Amino acid sequence: MSKVVNGQFTARMEGDFVVFLIGMRINKPWKIRQWWPVLTAMPKMVRELRQAGPESGFLGSTPIRSGVIAQYWRSFEQLEAYARSQEASHWPAWVAFNKRIRGARGDIGIWHETYRIRAGEYECVYSGMPPFGLASAAELVPIGREAQSAARDRLAGKLT
Repeated sequence: MSKVVNGQFTARMEGDFVVFLIGMRINKPWKIRQWWPVLTAMPKMVRELRQAGPESGFLGSTPIRSGVIAQYWRSFEQLEAYARSQEASHWPAWVAFNKRIRGARGDIGIWHETYRIRAGEYECVYSGMPPFGLASAAELVPIGREAQSAARDRLAGKLT
């Protein structure tokens, strides 16, 4: 478990980046053979990405709830390169999923959302939290007293 950071802080990411939300929904819990491989595949992929280093474009991730992860990437192109790489874990898992689920799409749902974030066009605040969300992949920056309740100021880059 990550250590709690005392006080209020925000996260600063240099340049543009991508937020990739990915998750699953178990529609028929008794069909373990359908959903178990999906549930166990994502942690393996995250480990693989962490080991790949910064040249992969993967900046970090944070679990949102069981079966849902937020990932942070330097660019969409790097995210797509990983997703389509036949040497990486994702592509074989995706092919196997589609074969296994054929004719039973309602057993398990999967989804993802991809957002391109331009430099400086995001805002976040954390108080008494371990690094979470964007803060798990970016630089932590203390929030000064005058900016504590001013999301507008943080969004404008006035962090202190």
